[in-house]
Amino acid sequence: MAHTHLGELLELDAAVLHEYYTELLDWIGAQLPDRPHIVDLGAGTGVGSRALARHLPTARITAVDVDAEMLAHLRHRAADDNLEDRIHTVRADLDQPWPELEPADLIWASASLHHLSDPAAALTQAYALTRPGGLFAVVELDSFPRFLADPADAALEDRCQDLLAAKRLEHGLHMGEAWGTRLAAAGYTVTAERQFDLVLRPPLPAQTTRYAQLALTRMRHGLEDRLSVEELAALDRLAADLPHRADLTVRAERTVWLARRPA
Repeated sequence: MAHTHLGELLELDAAVLHEYYTELLDWIGAQLPDRPHIVDLGAGTGVGSRALARHLPTARITAVDVDAEMLAHLRHRAADDNLEDRIHTVRADLDQPWPELEPADLIWASASLHHLSDPAAALTQAYALTRPGGLFAVVELDSFPRFLADPADAALEDRCQDLLAAKRLEHGLHMGEAWGTRLAAAGYTVTAERQFDLVLRPPLPAQTTRYAQLALTRMRHGLEDRLSVEELAALDRLAADLPHRADLTVRAERTVWLARRPA
């Protein structure tokens, strides 16, 4: 899927699950000093950077990513939100030695650490970047949400999610990692591990249908080599039929680890 569609999907994730994001940022923000500097590792299209900047109006954000196109998108959206003075972008490969960055009161890594080739080396660099007493927040998800309630449709959705999970592991992604253990090995003190079990039932936010369509379309393109012709056609029919359905739900799981560098 093109970056524009991925960006839209992530924007919709934040919009549909806004109550979760508010609770998460309230929790973490309450533990930060005034005027914190936050480093967003693997910032991507900038949904997290912009949410942090909006929610924490005295914070400054350094958004780090290897993808120049995504960073350009991030800068454009930050300007649209009048946040360009508070969000600075840095292009860097997190699997290589990092460029010099201002020490961070919070390092934020949302659905990004599992992409790294060597997470242990990256966490060592992150520890050096964290101010004494500063925080590291790791946010991970097993998959994008599930939407389908009808048993037959839900069975196909579950099969697709299982196939995508297997594909991620084949590609070397660090899914299901014990990030608390890795953070402790890097020198941090893990202060919390929270599981967010999210369930939204009708009536749902207006953006939910588009969110579900993009998620199913992304799933379909990612599994073209693993699904039968009949299964691919069924996914196409489901995506086309979503605007006419009143039984959509949103079910998601997110895990958050919070760790502190000793003062």
